[in-house]
Amino acid sequence: MLSIRSPDGGSKDPYELDRLAEELAARESSAQRRSHKNNQPNGTDDDELAAAARDLPVYVPLSHDDPYLSAETFDVEQFLLSRAYTSLPDLRTELRDYLAALKEELVKLINDDYEAFISLSTDLRGEGARLESLRRPLADLKARVLESRKTLQQIQDETKEKLDRRAAIREEKAFLHSLLKISESINRLESLLLISSPGDEDKNSSAMGALPTASRTDGETDERTRGNRAKHLARVAAEYSQLLYHVSRARTEPCAFIDESQWRIDRIKSTLSSDLDHLFAATLSTLVGGKDHPSRPSKVSETEKSKLYADVTECLRTYDVLGLWRDAEDVIGREVVRGFVKKTIYPGALSAPRSPIVPHTPLPASGRATSLAHRKQLRSSTSLASAAILDETDDPLAALYNTILRFVDRDLRRIMEIAEAVCVKSGSRTRRSAEDGEQPGFEIMANVVWAEVGRALMDELGSEIFAAGKPDEFRKHHETTQAFIRALEFLAPSIESVEAMRNHIVFSAFERRWQLPVYFQLRWKEIVARLEEVLATTKLERTASKALVPFVTAQAAAVFDAIRTCWSAEVFIPELSSRFWRFTLQIISRYRTWLDKSLPPLEPPPKVAAAVAAERTSSPVATVRASTPVPTEAASAESIAADEALLQQFATAITDIRAMETQVTKLWREEISSLLPTTSPGEGGGSVSLEDALKHALSKLTSLVPTLVNQIVQILSRRACDALLSMRSIPSQFRAMSSSKRMPTEPSYFVSLIFKHTKAFFAIQTVDGPGSALKDEFLRPIAEEVFENVTERYIYFLSAMKKTEESLRKLKKGRRSAYSLFGSSGKEDDGRADEEKIRTQMILDVDAFGREAESLGVSVKENTAYRGLTEMARSGLTDGEHLPADVPYIFY
Repeated sequence: MLSIRSPDGGSKDPYELDRLAEELAARESSAQRRSHKNNQPNGTDDDELAAAARDLPVYVPLSHDDPYLSAETFDVEQFLLSRAYTSLPDLRTELRDYLAALKEELVKLINDDYEAFISLSTDLRGEGARLESLRRPLADLKARVLESRKTLQQIQDETKEKLDRRAAIREEKAFLHSLLKISESINRLESLLLISSPGDEDKNSSAMGALPTASRTDGETDERTRGNRAKHLARVAAEYSQLLYHVSRARTEPCAFIDESQWRIDRIKSTLSSDLDHLFAATLSTLVGGKDHPSRPSKVSETEKSKLYADVTECLRTYDVLGLWRDAEDVIGREVVRGFVKKTIYPGALSAPRSPIVPHTPLPASGRATSLAHRKQLRSSTSLASAAILDETDDPLAALYNTILRFVDRDLRRIMEIAEAVCVKSGSRTRRSAEDGEQPGFEIMANVVWAEVGRALMDELGSEIFAAGKPDEFRKHHETTQAFIRALEFLAPSIESVEAMRNHIVFSAFERRWQLPVYFQLRWKEIVARLEEVLATTKLERTASKALVPFVTAQAAAVFDAIRTCWSAEVFIPELSSRFWRFTLQIISRYRTWLDKSLPPLEPPPKVAAAVAAERTSSPVATVRASTPVPTEAASAESIAADEALLQQFATAITDIRAMETQVTKLWREEISSLLPTTSPGEGGGSVSLEDALKHALSKLTSLVPTLVNQIVQILSRRACDALLSMRSIPSQFRAMSSSKRMPTEPSYFVSLIFKHTKAFFAIQTVDGPGSALKDEFLRPIAEEVFENVTERYIYFLSAMKKTEESLRKLKKGRRSAYSLFGSSGKEDDGRADEEKIRTQMILDVDAFGREAESLGVSVKENTAYRGLTEMARSGLTDGEHLPADVPYIFY
């Protein structure tokens, strides 16, 4: 129902319509003002409000669906605001019309349902007695239904109890049947194994006398019954497996019979295991040499051998069914391996003369003729046996290992293959063993061969094999032993056998006996001692020995020899590859340190050269600075000798650095990269690859080359510029010979001296030079730098000469004008002739200078400074002010 707030009855305007009208008018005026302020396009929201304000109101008549009229609490203000576009008189009229419609609907509703409402009370008269008469029989019916339900529940409970009793009886019956099967199986197994059962000893022993299984105390067993015994034990093992299955099912609940029969089951297991061990041991003894039959020859024929291997297969299959893999391995170790290891591996085994084991010939012992098929079989078996044989020349340890390998190949390889085939066929490797978590399946290579051989090697020969104090013998023993292990893995029947051998505890202990860190320390001291002895001389001196080629110093050759020694076959061990790699990088770094100490102090670049470099980067046009000091005297003999020594040392260092980079890179490509473990890209995160690490180490060496080349360029440029000092005497020379009318036809003598030291450095037109080995790589760049510097100095001297001549010319002209105005024409002609001779000589000198540079591989025509020098030489001595603006006047 709507709850309307009642107005105050005492006021003239009980609904406060005037106040509401005023508030409505104020809100409309404020909305209009805001719309005028927001006429500018300030955003999407303002545009939407302006558009909504411009829309015409939609008239919605009053109805029952109006949310304000159907609310629980009628709010007058909200209702009036929703009708803001309706005037108050119109709203009052609309409300009165809606009130009249409501009254009309109410009257209509009363008129339609009034008759049924009035007749409701008269229609219900007498119904109470009728309902009472219906209720009386319902109580009796309810009691009878409850009694029937109770009876049915009792019957259901009795039926369920009988069914549960029958199920229990059925389970007990099945349990009794299982116990009967267990009893029958125990009796059967005892009879098959000739075990006397309680109370029936005589009967069972007489009944089983005819069985093919002989007594365990019988020492001599006929070979014809060995196969029957193996099959008999296989049948017993199958029966024993069924017995264990029934016992496991019967043990789901406590059972006194099982507890009482457990001792008999254990006796059956021990007897079966003992008989199987006895048969397997006898078969192996006969197979490997007939030790149990001294009256028979030790060699067996191929037919007998095939039968023996069939018996071995049956025995191994029986062991696999029973899960007695370790028992079979123990029998093999006791009967085959242990005696051989004891006779072969002993403290003096490496010094005693050895007689290698010759594999049994596959040919029959009797019969002189041999068929072609047998010969082919002999050749194939021999090649197979010798595939993993080690080279035992002057190596007693390799001879010992070959003896072991021949023994394994001859007596155990076939047995291991049979055992592997049995495990694969039965799927025993995929089963989990319940005893102490041991691995299921046969592991003869790991638990028998390597366990016995590895333990004997550590106990009997450990002091000789693992002696790290003798590095050469230690490395040889390690290499031979690793080859022996790989040969054993070659004889293993499967990859799983190899993994089992490598995970064996004896293998881990054997690997730990190799004191590889001690061996590395000894090799490190040996290599470092030899290297440091050579590097003790911190002076770059060439050696004339051809044994050092491509190196020219003993120190560089010693450094590379140390690196090569680390990776040589006589020193390197794969397990120490990471340590030898770090050692290689350290040796390269040590060579860089030695170079820093051995190189003479580097000459800093001259100030003028620094200024020139700055001007080259800023502008291609340079101007002559008269304040720059220029040497005016030639170098002394001591200075030249010092420069020659520096050139010798710098060239020696560059030659060795280049040779070191080439040789180490070649060694990496041919040997080191194949000896180090491979890493895939992206493996190890952001780590640097091995090749990048080597390049980084070599880059520290090669970073010295540009600096040393610059030093060589400075020295050669200085010596070349010294030869230019003679050109300053050309004007005075020609003026002293002014009486001669002959024009110059040959270049000056100093031109041939400009590149004299450069040619001598690279052994051009000489027998030998410091940089002869660098000629192919550095001749052209060094010659271009020297040519550039000499050209700049040439321009400087020539411009200074032009300025001097221009000053003299002006001075003479001033003096002539002061004395006479008509008597100087002859002297002026002589002056012009001298200038023409000087210009011709300059042109000849510059052209000869260019030819000398071209002979060294310099591109003279492309050189801007040389073109400026040529133009300056051809322009004469007194027109320097008209020189081209793009001529670079740069000083050295």
